[in-house]
Amino acid sequence: MAVRGKLIEQANERGPSLVDSAYAALKQAIRDSVFAPGYQASAGELALRLGVSRTPVHEAALRLQEEGLVRILPKRGILICALAPHDIAEIYEVLIAIEAGAAELSAKLSEPARIALADDLDRETDGMARALAAGDLTAWGRADEAFHRLLVERCGNGRFARIIQTVNDQSHRARMLTLRLRPRLPSSEEEHRATSDAIRHGLSGLAREAARRHRIRARDELLPLIESVGLRHM
Repeated sequence: MAVRGKLIEQANERGPSLVDSAYAALKQAIRDSVFAPGYQASAGELALRLGVSRTPVHEAALRLQEEGLVRILPKRGILICALAPHDIAEIYEVLIAIEAGAAELSAKLSEPARIALADDLDRETDGMARALAAGDLTAWGRADEAFHRLLVERCGNGRFARIIQTVNDQSHRARMLTLRLRPRLPSSEEEHRATSDAIRHGLSGLAREAARRHRIRARDELLPLIESVGLRHM
């Protein structure tokens, strides 16, 4: 009976809900830099800090390794992967291409769908403005991320959302690490509204160009900033 109970306990520990919870908790900690780039720890230590058990953390790390967020080092633990400036440049190339396409597709949706999406995009931009006025840069970063996530998820191309997910996690980490260094945060709000207005009115070419210009401007601001402060890894 004791052996059977042990097997049930082990099976439950490997259940999807525990692994999913450990995956979500570890991923969020990486995204928010609770576990900084270059941080290395055993699965047991990470489990203790996250308040979960060791086995789900190990299985979650296998998934995160496939996404490029961690590396599992045999007999040495789990390493939180760092991003170098060239990684950020590559990430922005993906963001520019996919989000420009998503904005164009969004402007071709039916009128009710376009208006509903534009309203939701404006809501997140309003949240950015409120957060910036209150000096809450963490809330600003989350609203900014929500805007970009909505743009891709609601454009009608499900593959866009799946392709962009990994780089979104990595770009969010770079965003949160550099927010206090960036001088032109209000520009993002203006550019977001240009994108949502074009979508609202069904102007697909303008929507594509507005989304593209926004990400190009952010990239061209962020990369020299990283270089100027000597950040080699994020």
